[in-house]
Parts: sequence; C-alpha cells; structure tokens
Amino acid sequence: MNYLLAMAPQGGEAGGGMMGTLMMFGAIFAIFYFMIIRPQQKKAKEREALLGALKKGDKIVTNGGMHGVIAGLDEKTCLVDFGNNMKIKFDRSAIAGVDGPKNEDKK
Repeated sequence: MNYLLAMAPQGGEAGGGMMGTLMMFGAIFAIFYFMIIRPQQKKAKEREALLGALKKGDKIVTNGGMHGVIAGLDEKTCLVDFGNNMKIKFDRSAIAGVDGPKNEDKK
C-alpha cells in the first residue's frame, strides 16, 4: 500500500514540467526555422529569380562548369553558345550562375 502512494504524482510539479518542455520544443523549432528553413527558402527564391531573368547574350556557367553565352531561350530550355559555332541546348535548371551580359567592346 505504501508503494502505491509513493508512485502517485505530486501536486503542482506535472504542469510546470510540461510547460518547460513545450517551451524547449518551441525554442528548438525557432532555431531550426531561422538557421535552416528560412535561408533555404531565401536561396530558392533567389535561384528562381536568376533563372527567370535570363536573357539572350548573358554569360553563364552550367552546373558542369562549362562557360558560354545564351544564344536562345525557351520556356524550360536555353541554347548556349560555347564558341566556334558550337551550340548546345540545356535545361534552365542546369545553369549554375550568370556572369553578366556579353560585352565585346570591353576587350
């Protein structure tokens, strides 16, 4: 009988422990949001803006490391000129970055 009384929960301790646990989970979620989720969303938006702003004449770098100039654009693909009249069609998602517009005058 004394054993059952010893295992009974004590008066106000259960509520306080639960609130502290919920606050801890909330803090962990906030840390994950600001350190992981939010920067990834921001980077994805920047990438979509970069791919949407492509235009003919932009110098680009593909994910494979090939440098070229955009010769034509479609909705999902782009034609890239790599010099010596060698043109290859790539998906827009294969473009890693844009160097800027092609300027022949600066050379």
